[in-house]
Amino acid sequence: MECQSDTPECTGSLYYYESIRLIVLTNTFCAVSIYENSNEDEYIYINQFDPLNPKNNLVVDITYILVLTTPKSLTTTNFRIQIISSTNITLDHFIDNSTYCHVGGSCNTQVKSIGLTLDDILRLEVKRNMTIHDQPLTIKISSALTIIILVACVMSSACSILTFQSESSRQVGCGLYLLVSSVTSLLSVTVFTVKFWFVVVTQMDTSIHLSVRQGGCKSIETLLKLFFYWDTWLNACVATERAISVYKGVNFDKKKSKRFARWIIFILPFGIMATIIHEPLYRQLFSYDPEEMKRITSFVTLSETRTWHTWCITSYPQSIQDYNTSILFVHLLGPFIINLLSAVLIIIGTARRRAEAQNRQNFTQHMREQWNEHRQLVISPIILLLLSSPRLVISLLSGCIDVSRYSWLYLSAYFISFLPPIFMFVIFVVPSSSYRNAFKESFSRICKRQRS
Repeated sequence: MECQSDTPECTGSLYYYESIRLIVLTNTFCAVSIYENSNEDEYIYINQFDPLNPKNNLVVDITYILVLTTPKSLTTTNFRIQIISSTNITLDHFIDNSTYCHVGGSCNTQVKSIGLTLDDILRLEVKRNMTIHDQPLTIKISSALTIIILVACVMSSACSILTFQSESSRQVGCGLYLLVSSVTSLLSVTVFTVKFWFVVVTQMDTSIHLSVRQGGCKSIETLLKLFFYWDTWLNACVATERAISVYKGVNFDKKKSKRFARWIIFILPFGIMATIIHEPLYRQLFSYDPEEMKRITSFVTLSETRTWHTWCITSYPQSIQDYNTSILFVHLLGPFIINLLSAVLIIIGTARRRAEAQNRQNFTQHMREQWNEHRQLVISPIILLLLSSPRLVISLLSGCIDVSRYSWLYLSAYFISFLPPIFMFVIFVVPSSSYRNAFKESFSRICKRQRS
């Protein structure tokens, strides 16, 4: 059996060790005796043994990890273990499988938090000090898709802005929400594109100054979440106002609607930023020497020139991690629930008013008619949730996942979550005849200006 090795306390010497899992099925007295050919150091750990953090869990529980190591560097020895107990005890060879939970070498490690970011997905895919033409196929295709998504979003947002800049489409607050949403959709995809190329370029070009890397590490992801969440909440505001207009009917105040919309649009980004203000505090650059272990174990002199790997990582304390998970659910599921409930209220409210005004059909028949007319209001938020759900899933994945094995899967999930901003024009403008007419008028006006 091949021995495991580590350099405890980073002393510069490599030691062999053997880790054995001791499983006690019931609470009972247990005596452990170790017979060896030479002096050995023995340690017992509770539940888990992490060779990168040997002081953690060191020591009643059910599972123990027994670790034996030799006192001299690069030496091996035979040993025998005798267990005396009144119950059955299981011993098995234990190999730590949590190496993917850490970033860095054995003497300079950083524990990763729950959730995968674009930095985690791309950091092992990008080849350092190589041009984009020499990068793996994964990076080349992802680069092309990023540009395609940006171009599609620019076209969709431009058409949407062209529609809602018209005064006729801004008679109520919905028009203001959709005008700002057209801008935030464009900003979301633009920052996403900047984020992708920032990660790729900073890994390809190691000469970029650390201050630039540090600024991008702390700010870009935070701005991306701000615009992404702002856009989803604006869509929820549109659905809410539509439901209120159906409920109030002729008593709906358009001027008050626009006044409330201006205040909400102004306050919303500050409220969102307050929930994610902790993000820059726990995002930091981490540098380590990948040849650190070779320098410790090699018997020949290595080059004194070190190539440091610098990555942007996120590491939350447990309390902040729990808060971050809660906020993630609030920002992704909150707008979906509001959209869905508003759509149901619109259908039921409109059917009830039609049933009161038209007695020839009963309420059920009116409900069917309203469903056929407004079913896109129910289907659209469900589609948007399905497109955004990959982002929710990868944000909850364990940091111990070997991303390199399924890089295509995680990249696809990340890209899919940024598709909703592309469909801004299709979801809100195309189904509405009044918005389509406003778009045609604005487009015709521009064409006339170009001809004159």
